[in-house]
Amino acid sequence: MSFVTAVLVHVASMSEGMVWYRRAFPDAVVEISEPSGFEFLKIGQTQLEIVPADEKVASGAAGSVVYWWVDDFDRTLAHLQSVGAVLYRGPMKIDGELWMCQVRDPWGNCIGIRGPLAKPENSEVSR
Repeated sequence: MSFVTAVLVHVASMSEGMVWYRRAFPDAVVEISEPSGFEFLKIGQTQLEIVPADEKVASGAAGSVVYWWVDDFDRTLAHLQSVGAVLYRGPMKIDGELWMCQVRDPWGNCIGIRGPLAKPENSEVSR
């Protein structure tokens, strides 16, 4: 195994899910698989696939959480909350100057973010 190729997010409505995740990840590129026509978001080399929840995989917090690297923890957390994500765990300081937390999307799925706080020029940041 060499890298994560896709993250599947299970939601009740694929169209509503795609709209929400496009707002949550504004730098993601919308791509379409051929010949199926399946639409997904490309973030770096990873496909973020919004798929229907079903009897085998429901939406919600139930186990593994993908953590996305962010360059400005506070800005990213504020952005996610501005589009409707709800803080679920944290934030907490981890190794060195890194912070992490989890937010929940409108379907209860967890999104993890991890990264440094933005430091104003010529000043120290503390929490």
